[in-house]
Amino acid sequence: MVIRHSIKALSLTLGRSCEPLWWRSPWVPSARGVSTGPVNGQDDDLKVQYLDGPQAGIVVLGLNRPQAKNSFSKNLVRLLSEAVEAVRFDKNCKVTIVYKYLTNCHSSHYEGGGLEMAIACDLRVAADSAKMGLVETKLAIIPGAGGTQRLPRLVGPALAKELIFTAKVLNGADAAKFGLVNHSVEQNKAGDAAFERSLALAEQIIPNGPVGVRMAKVAINRGNEVDLSTGLAIEEACYAQVIPTKDRLE
Repeated sequence: MVIRHSIKALSLTLGRSCEPLWWRSPWVPSARGVSTGPVNGQDDDLKVQYLDGPQAGIVVLGLNRPQAKNSFSKNLVRLLSEAVEAVRFDKNCKVTIVYKYLTNCHSSHYEGGGLEMAIACDLRVAADSAKMGLVETKLAIIPGAGGTQRLPRLVGPALAKELIFTAKVLNGADAAKFGLVNHSVEQNKAGDAAFERSLALAEQIIPNGPVGVRMAKVAINRGNEVDLSTGLAIEEACYAQVIPTKDRLE
């Protein structure tokens, strides 16, 4: 997720993916070695790129509805769902980065569903000027896309209750202090500081054994939902799966 344009907050998710040609986009960001191809009509709501060269294994998904502040439309939800399903099964994809594509803007907003999507990812990076919060109680509703469940698991129940009950909006720096994002970075003139940090983080992940990374993700995610004894059993089962792999033997 990347560019010469203003991208303020980004998220990364680890996993498998695939590269159907119809997902390639004509929009070329500042990242090196991006595959491109024709995309027409509403398909421009989501821009998907496969990086190559030293960044091979990284796929970027860009939400591209700046005129609507990148809010979710039915079309965007459909495109995003199809893209995620596509990249899940490509063994060559090791990291997927999700970002908001903005123009003429110096502060990205991740509020409501946008933040719920971000906290569903494995890692999050934000510019210090980003704004984020679960603000649904201002509308007399609750975060209904996983926010009431994922936020407490991420920052703890007490802080999650405070953030949701008050509909508080945090900047990137405060979000990092609370553990809502992994990294907060000072924005640069190009407006892509968060992307550049995300890309650097992804580049640290892709050289590692893909099966090991995937199994570590499974062990952490599943173990986080159970007691320690059961979690250790899950870890043992995941460990057993990596031992006979060609990656481990190599």
